[in-house]
Amino acid sequence: MTFKELLLEIGTDEIPSRFLPNVMTLLETVAAEEFARARLRCSRINVMSTPRRIALRVTEVAEKQDDLETSMKGPLWSAAFDSNGVPTKAALGFAKSKGVSSDDLRPKEVEGVLYACAIRSEVGRPSEDVLPEILPVLIKRLVFPKNMYWEDPSIRFARPVRWLLALLDDAIVPFEIAGLRSDRITRGHRFMGASRIEISRASEYLDKLYDNYVIVDQEKRKQRMLSGIANLERELGGTVELEPDLVLENLSLVEYPIPFYGTFDESFLKIPHEVLTTTMKKHQKYFPVRDSNGRLQPFFVGVSNNRASSMDVVREGNERVLRARLSDAAFFWNEDLKRSLAGRVEELKHIIHHEKLGSVYDKVKKTQDLARWITSDLQRPELLSLVDRAAFLSKADLVTEMVYEFPELQGVMGREYALRDKEPEPVAQAIYEQYLPKFAGDTIPKGLPGAILGIAERIQIIVSCHGIGLVPTGSQDPYALRRAARCINEILFGQNIDLDLRSCVTEATRINGSDDAVRDAVLLFLQQRLLMQLKERGASHEISSLAVSVIGNRPLQALRFLNALSEVQGQPWFSSLVTSAVRVRNILAKESSRITGDAVIPSFFRKDAEERLYREIEAMEPRLEKSLASFDWKVVTELLAELSPAVEHFFEEVLVMDKEEDVRKNRLLLLDRCHRLFVMVGDIGVLKGEK
Repeated sequence: MTFKELLLEIGTDEIPSRFLPNVMTLLETVAAEEFARARLRCSRINVMSTPRRIALRVTEVAEKQDDLETSMKGPLWSAAFDSNGVPTKAALGFAKSKGVSSDDLRPKEVEGVLYACAIRSEVGRPSEDVLPEILPVLIKRLVFPKNMYWEDPSIRFARPVRWLLALLDDAIVPFEIAGLRSDRITRGHRFMGASRIEISRASEYLDKLYDNYVIVDQEKRKQRMLSGIANLERELGGTVELEPDLVLENLSLVEYPIPFYGTFDESFLKIPHEVLTTTMKKHQKYFPVRDSNGRLQPFFVGVSNNRASSMDVVREGNERVLRARLSDAAFFWNEDLKRSLAGRVEELKHIIHHEKLGSVYDKVKKTQDLARWITSDLQRPELLSLVDRAAFLSKADLVTEMVYEFPELQGVMGREYALRDKEPEPVAQAIYEQYLPKFAGDTIPKGLPGAILGIAERIQIIVSCHGIGLVPTGSQDPYALRRAARCINEILFGQNIDLDLRSCVTEATRINGSDDAVRDAVLLFLQQRLLMQLKERGASHEISSLAVSVIGNRPLQALRFLNALSEVQGQPWFSSLVTSAVRVRNILAKESSRITGDAVIPSFFRKDAEERLYREIEAMEPRLEKSLASFDWKVVTELLAELSPAVEHFFEEVLVMDKEEDVRKNRLLLLDRCHRLFVMVGDIGVLKGEK
C-alpha cells in the first residue's frame, strides 16, 4: 500500500525573489536525502514556490519504512562455537556487545573465511510515525544568503515563518517548529484571496489556492504571465524583450501575474538605449519593447501581483516612477557630456584599486604598458595608437555620474562618451569590449583592440594579485581570477590570437616589479585553467594534459594540437604508436644503466627492421623539429603516421635484449633515439592510461 501524496507548505512573509530558485533546488535535494536516509520510498519529489510560500509535494509515499537487516562481523566461526555447536566465550562476548542473543549469530563467508556474524533486524515503522521527524529537518536544512530570526533565535529562515501546512493524503502530519504547529490551514493571495483556507486533502491544494488567486506551480504561473504578455505584444505591435533571468525574477515576485504596459516620453530615446533598458530591467523589473527592426519603443511591460479595480491606476503609478528614474538618467547624461573622458582620467588617482596595489590610475598605466607590449608582440603596429588610447581612457567612465548611479553600465557609457568626444570608433568599441566576455558563453570582443585591452587588463590583475598573495583557494576567489583566466583563453580561442603567455606574463611581472616566483606561479595557474577549459570542450583528461604539457603557454596552439590529436586518436596506426611509445618507455626505464651518450652504430644492426627504424628517425628528426617550431600540427600527425609502421615492425622482428652485449646496447640506443622523438611531441604514452 502507498499513500497518494505528502504535502508540506512553509508559509512566510515575502521572500526576496533572488532566494527562491536556489532554495527550491536545495529543498528537492535534501528531501531526497532525508527520505533515503529514513528508508522511506516515494515516486516523485516536486518543489514549488511563490513569494509567500515554499511547497513540497511527494507522490506515492510508502506505507512504512523498508525493513533493515544489519550484519556485523565477529570472531571466526570455528572460534565462536565448539564441535558440539555450543557458543564459546568469544561468541557470547561478541553477541552481548552487539545487543543480540548468541542464537542470532549466523555463519557468513568473507573472502573465503567463515565468520560468526550478528544479524540485527529492524522492522520499518509506519510513514505516519516517521514523517513528523523528517519534515522539521527539511525546514532546518534550508539555508539562504541572508537569514532572520524572530521568536526562537535557534530557528532562522529567509523571512519569518507564519504558518505550516502538512498533510499525508487527508491526515495532518503533526510537528512543531518556530513556535508553530502544523495544520491543514493555508492562506490565499494577500489582497485578493481568503486569509484562511482549509485543505481537506493534499490533492485539492493547488485548485483551492488557484481559486484564491495563488498559482503555486511556477510553470503554470509562467504560462499565464507569458500568455498575458503575448496579448500585450499584439496590442502594442511590438516585441517584448523577455530576458530569461528577468522572467524568472518576475515569477518570483508575484503569486498571480497580471501583465500590463505603460509608456514614457519619446524624448528619453535620445539617451543611449542601454541606459533606458538598464533602468527598466534592473531597477523596475520591467520588460522593454522593441519594434520589428529591434529599435527600442517608448513602452514598457510590467507584471503586477494585484488586479486593481482599474489597471489604469497601476499603469499611471508605474509610469510616474519610471519617469522619475529616466529623468535622473537624462540629467546624469547631460552633466557627463559637459566634460570629456580624457579630462576625467586624472580623477582616477583618487580612487583606490587596492591598498597594496595603488590607485585605479596606477592600474590603468600598467595595463596600458602591457597592452602596448602585446600589440607589438602580435606584430600589429597599425593598432598601437588605437590600443594605447583605448587603454588610457578605459576606466575614465568610472568617475562619471551615470556609472556612479548605474555601475553595471561601465564600459557602455565609456563607449558612448568616447563617441561623443569624437574618439576613433575602434577606441570607443574597445572601451566597451574590454569587459567581454562577462560570463561563460558570453560574446567575445569583435575588434582586436578590445581583445588586446581585455587580455592585458586580466593578465595585469592576475599578476598583481599573485604578487601580493591574493591567490584563489578552494571555493574562495574574491577577485575572480579564475574567471579572468577563462576569459583570456576564450578571447584567444575566439579571435585566433596566438599569444605566448610566458613572454606576456614575464613582461607583466616586470611592469609590476614582481619576481620570477610570481611569474612561475601565474603560469602554473593559467595552465591549470587551460586544462579545465580543454576538458570542458569534451577532450579527455589525458589528451588535454598532453596538449598543456607540450605547449601550455600558447593556449591557441594547445587547442589546435589537441584538435589534431583528437582527429587521429581513433585511427589504428595511432593506437599502435601509443602502445609502442609505452613499450619503449618501459624498456628504457628498466635498462637505463646500459644507455650512455654513445651514438647508434649502424654496423651493429642484424635485422632490416633496425635499419628501417634508424632511417625513419634520421629523416624525421629535422622535419619534426621544423613542424613543431612552425606549429604545423597536421604535418606533425602525418610524420607520426609515417613513423608508426617502422616502430611496430621493429617490435615484431627484433628481440631488443639480444645475448650479444654490443647488439643489445645498440638496440637500446636506437630505442632511446625513438623515445626522444616521441618526447618532442609529448609523452603520448599517457594516452594509453599508463604512467
